[in-house]
Amino acid sequence: MANEAMDYRVLEGFGSRRDGDFFHAALCYGQHLWCCGHAGRALLALTRALYAELDGTEEILKEHPLPYRAMSWILQHHSSDDFPGNPRLSYQHQAMRIRGHRKEIRQARAWAVWALVCQIRPHLPGDATMKELSLEEIAASLETFGLPQEHQLWRSCLDASSSMRVGLSSKSSSIMTMLHSP
Repeated sequence: MANEAMDYRVLEGFGSRRDGDFFHAALCYGQHLWCCGHAGRALLALTRALYAELDGTEEILKEHPLPYRAMSWILQHHSSDDFPGNPRLSYQHQAMRIRGHRKEIRQARAWAVWALVCQIRPHLPGDATMKELSLEEIAASLETFGLPQEHQLWRSCLDASSSMRVGLSSKSSSIMTMLHSP
């Protein structure tokens, strides 16, 4: 997918379709936003990919797994805490407020990214008035509602992020390498 002149309309063109093609387009759009210096918007695009309606049989998943690793990488390599919003609060609120179609898996994935944010950027404040899930509860939800092996993919990203520290990085660094299967 070409990056020139890529904007939100690339995803709007899918209408209500959230299939493997949408997933791939959202990944590419997230990469484009990262390269343009928009870490927060890149996370939002990758979240849209994460919430795509996939059943695990899509060919795209062989080359590009769910973007937990790429999201961790962005959180680690964005040079400041200057996001359009606090990602810790955003994912916590998403997890608590998601309703409707596929609610359980979208909640589990929001909690999974929330845990990554907490680990990589522990100084970002959460919402003390809202509950927080334990890592065990998140893993159990991913195992119950997620794709085969999703909880293991997330856990490996969480384990890898335990040694990550927030640092400076070039905006031109590619998250697409993080989107490829290990």
